[in-house]
Amino acid sequence: MRILINGVGGPTPRSIARALRWYSHYSRYELIGTDITLYARDLYDTTLYNKTYLVPPAGHVEYWPAMERIIDAHDIDIALVQPELEVLAWAKRAERETLPCKALLPSYTLAQQLADKGVMTEILKGTGWVPPSVIIEPGTDHFEEAIKTLGYPFWVRATSGSSGLGALKVENEAALRNWIHINPKVKQFIGSQYLPGRNLACKLLYYDGQLMRAACSERVAYIMAKVAPSGVTGNSSFGRLLNEPELVNTAVQIMDKLFSHAQAPKHGFFTLDFKEDEKGKPYLTEVNIRHVAFSVCFAAGGATFAEDTVRLLNGDPAFEKEYRMYRFEPDLIYLRDVDAKPLLLKEGQLLKPE
Repeated sequence: MRILINGVGGPTPRSIARALRWYSHYSRYELIGTDITLYARDLYDTTLYNKTYLVPPAGHVEYWPAMERIIDAHDIDIALVQPELEVLAWAKRAERETLPCKALLPSYTLAQQLADKGVMTEILKGTGWVPPSVIIEPGTDHFEEAIKTLGYPFWVRATSGSSGLGALKVENEAALRNWIHINPKVKQFIGSQYLPGRNLACKLLYYDGQLMRAACSERVAYIMAKVAPSGVTGNSSFGRLLNEPELVNTAVQIMDKLFSHAQAPKHGFFTLDFKEDEKGKPYLTEVNIRHVAFSVCFAAGGATFAEDTVRLLNGDPAFEKEYRMYRFEPDLIYLRDVDAKPLLLKEGQLLKPE
């Protein structure tokens, strides 16, 4: 099968390419990669991709002509569209015309709402699923509402973007002012109740109105955490693969509300991020409209969502369409680092000091 993967310079496309190469048993794959950055490492990784291309960014007048040439030249069967801006571009095109190849995408309206954490939080306000939050505009010097509503400490981050963009635990007003000043590219911030508990993720795969697959994990530590004041880079180095049906139930209820608000079909792949309060109650912090960087760790544990997506789009008659929550061995963790293959082991195997 010939698969197109966009944005191959990022950790998430690399993760799903590796999941297909290392853990998929459905087919032999010819992987075609694209990226907008000349120095993107994986444009030159022949162990992952059969052919790669430098392309214009989504929204550029030459973006779709370039994509169509690549898809035609390689007779692409399926695109696994990953960077958020490209998911939005493909979803928008899918609303008005046929895509040049098969792809699993949410509705454009839903994708727009989920790409902005502020909009998503406002939709779910009052449900008890999101923490108390306040939009903070960089151009203002007045932060009274955020301080009064949230108190110290609170969590601030960009309303859009990934990898912990603009994230900081705010302890006082001076810290907030300084943080806004040194992040001039962030157009809007959102302040939220500080939640000290576990950082959880729930993956949900929907297809033609039906929930097909789900799985859960916990992010514990982050790659290059010392370079970020928040300690959060969005790329986990240590985490746990979990069996938590109650978290899945909460995530499904949330998605039902979001699908209904957008009048959108239940279709697409979503990664819901949660943070627990001191009592262990999970609150939704964002919904990714794509896979995330540690997808290959799920695949190593038996949950190969990229392969599931390919099989569904390819109409595989052997694919079991009954809902399934992936279950992992107890005590199963993953360890990751830059450019290294992730390792799975039992947490009890971690070394102890002599």
